[in-house]
Amino acid sequence: MAAQTLQLRSLGNTGLKLSSVGFGASPLGKVFGDVSEQDAFDAVREAFRLGVNFFDTSPYYGGTLSEKVLGKALKALGVPRDQYIVSTKCGRYKEGFDFSAERVTRSIDESLERLQLDYVDMLQCHDIEFGSLDQIVNETLPALLKLKQAGKIRFIGITGLPLGIFTYVLDRVPPGTVDVILSYCHYSVNDSTLADLLPYLKSKGVGVISASPLSMGLLTEAGGPEWHPASSELKAACRAAADHCKGKGKDISKLALQYSLANTDISSILVGMKSVKEVEENIAAALEVATAGMDEEALSEITDILKPVKNQTWPSGIQKS
Repeated sequence: MAAQTLQLRSLGNTGLKLSSVGFGASPLGKVFGDVSEQDAFDAVREAFRLGVNFFDTSPYYGGTLSEKVLGKALKALGVPRDQYIVSTKCGRYKEGFDFSAERVTRSIDESLERLQLDYVDMLQCHDIEFGSLDQIVNETLPALLKLKQAGKIRFIGITGLPLGIFTYVLDRVPPGTVDVILSYCHYSVNDSTLADLLPYLKSKGVGVISASPLSMGLLTEAGGPEWHPASSELKAACRAAADHCKGKGKDISKLALQYSLANTDISSILVGMKSVKEVEENIAAALEVATAGMDEEALSEITDILKPVKNQTWPSGIQKS
């Protein structure tokens, strides 16, 4: 029997086929602790070997370090450029937010230099709820369309936390302007509100990528980081669910990832990875759910524990007084 490979899923109308698990490269910017360059290279190489073809970064991650390290790691693969799909972002930087046409136009040249690439497959406006959505519609996206015509980017995306930002923008731009959206923390065991938006996105021909299946660490044995913006009630419920899994010899992170992967209307689930071990665990979980299905019993038990906090989110962006 041939070795199993990761499922490839079509991304909207782009013609791209993304691996169901995408490589989130923010940890390569040392966002979650130290990572040696060798570990980063090894993680990227192992992911690629196991069928991951989609790599996502941003100039914001590690103050440009993530792009630099990912660029070196991809170059070290020594494979043709069309064998992998790279997404980076614009508008959010260590210095702050700037979605002006001038800044995003300069941004792509800086990113291409760091990534050592001639083009990226996707350029996404990063966390647009922190800017003016009208500026995104009237200034940023038109600037990105010019970059598309210039061949520096193939497809255009928008990212952010509140789901309302996607409908706001997509309802105000010509069809085909935005090719993809990247949502995070809204398709996981504790919050599946992205599902309600999928028919709308499909009708617009927009591809969907979902990040943070572990809710930025809430659905792990260690729990979320100190700075996690969730309410104490949500954190406590996730901790109870993780402890319940541990008591049964199950891993909540694996279950959570499998839950996110089970919806094939989402083209790729982005998972932050920084070591060969993490890569192998994530791919194994994906292959297992594709062949054997999910541990429905364990899933329904944690769903019950999380029921009181289901779909609870947190504020993000410029808060209106």
